Amino acid sequence: MTVRWIRAALAATAALALALTGCGGGDGPVRTDGGRITVFAAASLTESFTKLGRDFRAAHPGSAVTFNFAGSSALATQLVQGAPADVFAAASPATMKTVTDAGEAAGTPATLARNQLVIAVPKGNPGRVTGPADLARLKVALCAAQVPCGAAARTALDAAGVRLTPATLEQDVKGALAKLRLGEVDAALVYRTDVRAAAGDLDAVEFPESARAVNDYPIVVLKRAGDPATARAFVDFVRGEAGRSVLTAAGFQPPPA
Repeated sequence: MTVRWIRAALAATAALALALTGCGGGDGPVRTDGGRITVFAAASLTESFTKLGRDFRAAHPGSAVTFNFAGSSALATQLVQGAPADVFAAASPATMKTVTDAGEAAGTPATLARNQLVIAVPKGNPGRVTGPADLARLKVALCAAQVPCGAAARTALDAAGVRLTPATLEQDVKGALAKLRLGEVDAALVYRTDVRAAAGDLDAVEFPESARAVNDYPIVVLKRAGDPATARAFVDFVRGEAGRSVLTAAGFQPPPA
């Protein structure tokens, strides 16, 4: 056995070991320029972020994005209590402030998009709803006051001079829409984007007072992010051209210049 043969055999063994290491032992695809992150996001971002998650993975091979969608206030509470996550996208600056005041943000949140309320009604608008004043005679679903869509609803109703007792108070917009789809209420105050995502099952009644309650959606990388580089890349991606295109198509308004 020659020295040259031994050296060749050792080099081949090392190359094989390196290849197996790069394959991750069968745990998943080979990482190239991506990592693994968890994103906590407002329920009203469900459809848009789900698509953006797929687009981000395509643009960053080897990356993985896991989402936790819920009411912003519930997510903020989870984060302050130590829930592990890399990115937080809230439906209002007030809920984001809960996280930043607790020192959980890495940097300053940036506005991702804006959203506005509409009155969601069954297809064909059988209740003949034309504005907030009509809600006083109907069974209505609202979001709870501590949830951004609930706070916005209260501001819009106050601007319209309407007082009503909701049939139900839900923890996020998806809950309010579910009550409407089940026929348990006649209308729901939700975001324009949620009705658009309903695939034609519902109609949206616009009303001018909703302009008094437009919600800004802030997003930030979290201080305890396990993969801050991928987290920053995701935030940049959804705030960039690709993100704006998806969010605008969903009915979101662009952030203020």
